[in-house]
Amino acid sequence: MSPGGDRTDPGGDRTEVRVLPAGAHALLVELADGDHAEAFHAELLRRRERGALPGVREIVPGARTVLLDGIGPHGKALHGDGHHEKTRDGVRNREKARESASAARDRLARDLVTWVLPPPRHEVREAVEIPVVYDGPDLAEVAALWGVGVDEVPGLHSRTAFRVAFCGFAPGFGYLTGLPERLHVPRRTTPRTRVPAGALALAGPYTGVYPRPSPGGWQLIGRMVDPAALWDPGREPAALLGPGTRVRFEASEPVPVSRTEPLR
Repeated sequence: MSPGGDRTDPGGDRTEVRVLPAGAHALLVELADGDHAEAFHAELLRRRERGALPGVREIVPGARTVLLDGIGPHGKALHGDGHHEKTRDGVRNREKARESASAARDRLARDLVTWVLPPPRHEVREAVEIPVVYDGPDLAEVAALWGVGVDEVPGLHSRTAFRVAFCGFAPGFGYLTGLPERLHVPRRTTPRTRVPAGALALAGPYTGVYPRPSPGGWQLIGRMVDPAALWDPGREPAALLGPGTRVRFEASEPVPVSRTEPLR
């Protein structure tokens, strides 16, 4: 089962869509590019909010995909396989439930490719401002790739209006779009084995801030003043940078180290 096709929205834009099964209870929707994936994700959220998308537990956007997980029959999202008695009736009921869920998944797949999306609409929300210090180890390399002086990088980057296209890689890590194509940079040839929490990084069309120490191959141009704000399990939502969030970076001066603090 792999329904697919083209849809034409009112603006005349043809959108290629491919819907693939992803296990027994999920669908992976492949779109032509990031803009169409973002528009499709927004339409899914709009329909779910008004009760027109029953039976889907989770919606996860990606760079050019959207995953719909926990698809269940009769408008009920699945939350796991549940407990079934190990009897003949229990096995029969489990098989019926599996077949019903698979049929619900296939019906939704056929429906998705018939959708006509409206032109993308971005909600006007106040941007999240993130103070950063532009002193990353790859700052000079990025300046050379951009064809500007090192002192010009902070201004070019911080004047850009960013938007979180999707999240992934690590809890709290948002893939931010907005940089013009002339400022896209390649990943490092040799990834670092450890990138510190709060590192401000570029790769391809994306900007991101590492929420925790991890390996990484992006170009590091600075650091967030308070990386702990990116992911807080005690907050709702836990991620500061969720899909659709507008972001602006604010260039800050390095904070001097107190004489009473031990140097590390």
